[in-house]
Amino acid sequence: MAFTAADVKNLREKTGCGMMECKKALTEADGDMDKAINVLREKGLAAAAKKSGRIAAEGAVVAYADESTGVTALVEVNAETDFVAKNAEFQKFATLCAKTVAEQNPADVDALLAMTPAGESMDVAALLREKILQIGENMKVRRFARYEGNVVSYIHGGGRIGVMVKLEGSAAATEAAVAMGKDVAMQIAAINPLFLDRSTVPAERLDEEKAILAVQIQNDPKSANKPEAIIQKMVEGRISKFYKENCLLQQEFVKDSSMTVEQYVASVAKEAGGDLRVADYVRFEKGEGLEKRSDNFADEVASMM
Repeated sequence: MAFTAADVKNLREKTGCGMMECKKALTEADGDMDKAINVLREKGLAAAAKKSGRIAAEGAVVAYADESTGVTALVEVNAETDFVAKNAEFQKFATLCAKTVAEQNPADVDALLAMTPAGESMDVAALLREKILQIGENMKVRRFARYEGNVVSYIHGGGRIGVMVKLEGSAAATEAAVAMGKDVAMQIAAINPLFLDRSTVPAERLDEEKAILAVQIQNDPKSANKPEAIIQKMVEGRISKFYKENCLLQQEFVKDSSMTVEQYVASVAKEAGGDLRVADYVRFEKGEGLEKRSDNFADEVASMM
């Protein structure tokens, strides 16, 4: 069956694949549009498998809020290059993942990949393979978080960092609380606290920190000969600095250094005339902890020669 340039254009619009790939698929399918789509999908499986070993540490963090249900989701999707992360198709897919998390509440990434988003005929894993074929880079859905209730989200640097802050209390839905949540989310993005407050620091982490401080004090000539009881009091005094640096609510509020974040939240609660507290938060930074791709232009040119 013969096909025309219009058929190639139509196939490209339907699949998003390159012009030459569409032409080859139509040739292989003898001009049959449906068969050509299947050919491209089959090639997508092969392409995805071939690219799966390539490092994907760039990408973006996106947020999606469903106002009708009060559910907010944050998801990180990785790609090989920052350029692709700005691609409209990549952003559309990442947002679709976040929307699916909000609507279907998967237990983990594997469960998310097996889900079929609303309005789609394929599951997330199949859609991912199609995007890999279409965009030409390895892509991975790395992680997600989901909160219900009064949640404020913040995306920094075009998706480099994403934050969700969960608010609770009788004043949690007020405009003042939302503005406060945005301020706190921006602080989390900038300072990256390790814990919500001092009560959430694991006991083993606290013991480890105290042991380090004790060794530091003992190694200081000025305090090396002090009694153990005095050293322990010095440790307790210095552990407060650890809280101020690593616990969100004990941190100095970046927009007003005269108060802590905890005091700022309390001041907004008083102004709103109700109870208000930061119950939890999550912060994703794209590619954190992942091996970064390292391109060597000279080696690439040499290999081409």
